[in-house]
Amino acid sequence: MDAVDRKILAELQRDGRITVTDLAQRVQLSISRCQRRLRELERDGVIHGYRAVVDAAALGFGFEALVFAKLRLDTMDDFDRALVGVPNVVEAQRLFGSPDYLLRVVTADLASYQRLYEETLAKLPGVRGLTSTIVMKQVIEPRPLPANP
Repeated sequence: MDAVDRKILAELQRDGRITVTDLAQRVQLSISRCQRRLRELERDGVIHGYRAVVDAAALGFGFEALVFAKLRLDTMDDFDRALVGVPNVVEAQRLFGSPDYLLRVVTADLASYQRLYEETLAKLPGVRGLTSTIVMKQVIEPRPLPANP
């Protein structure tokens, strides 16, 4: 990965709908060379996909909680697979130390979160305990990665 690839990635993170023509102009490459580099970044898995950033509240998901999960260690793979089937879990990380997982969960309101918690999250494989923290305010929206590590 060189400086030009990093410029391409920075531009795409700013505007995922940019045309190849405009992208090539911004990173000072020919259109064909830019397109070739873009395909290589996609093929190599550097670019995982393209998506719209949507306001959760506008879709009726006005409640967000961060959930810390403690598990039995022998059930983590089963837990990983089960999480895929819970659409309200919009982000999940396995952590070192305790707790074992951090989940970002969205629902319509507190009552729907309580139902999800009791009927689904608490029944996931290997769950020993769940601790929820309600998100008061999103201070920094998900943003592009920095240009350099």
